[in-house]
Amino acid sequence: MKKVEAIIRPEKFQDLREKLSAIGFDGLTVTEVAGTGKQKGKIGVYRSTEFEVTLLSKLKVELVVSEERVDDIVGHIIDACKTGQIGDGKIFISPIEQVIRIRTGESGTKAIY
Repeated sequence: MKKVEAIIRPEKFQDLREKLSAIGFDGLTVTEVAGTGKQKGKIGVYRSTEFEVTLLSKLKVELVVSEERVDDIVGHIIDACKTGQIGDGKIFISPIEQVIRIRTGESGTKAIY
């Protein structure tokens, strides 16, 4: 099993949700995050005073999938979230040793689908 973490633009979440739902994948965790990278901050204005926003709002979408589904899921994330501009985000893939569904005690891939 693998954990797929995608840092995406917030406005791309609905597109991603629809693409994943279309392939029968509805289990995910979403967290509001802020960060910085090549996409530098932007200038904001508050009461006629300019200020620099250095941390930009993003969403972190986390999914645990069977190893066989990783490439398909990653492809759908890229299709839904890519604009071609700096700031589209990143995808991180890491191994998961075990998953246990608390309610039933099921483990492994039975617990993620």
